[in-house]
Amino acid sequence: MQSKTRMNVYFDPALLKQVEALSLRRNVSKSAVIEAAVASFLSADASERLEAVFARRMDKLGRQIDGLDEELAILGETVSLFVRFWLTITPPLSETAHASARAKGAERFDGFLQTLGRRLATGDSFLKELSRDVDSLRSDSLDSDSGRTNGDPA
Repeated sequence: MQSKTRMNVYFDPALLKQVEALSLRRNVSKSAVIEAAVASFLSADASERLEAVFARRMDKLGRQIDGLDEELAILGETVSLFVRFWLTITPPLSETAHASARAKGAERFDGFLQTLGRRLATGDSFLKELSRDVDSLRSDSLDSDSGRTNGDPA
């Protein structure tokens, strides 16, 4: 059995509480927690391990941002196409129809907000729906392409 040397140190009360809490959670002595922390601090490869952890985390965040960027581009294009389509097909209203159109618009907007709230609560999103639709179209396209012979178009 290896002999250990006793050492007395002073801790900030808040730090000592954290050490005590960790020792209780891990079911080890406070001395073992402190020894592991000091060994990790003095380890030559500790900074390299920490850098590797940060690098992995940054890579993951980068991939998440790329995904969000793509989703944002899809949403922007969707809104743009909708607005262009709506402005193209919607005729201007006469002055007498403005009041009833505003009332009907408010009613429809309330319905829209209720639907939006339900979809957000269930986790169903336009992008998930769009992804399912695109995947379905792709598989239908692949199925119809596989029925062709000699690469001839249908």
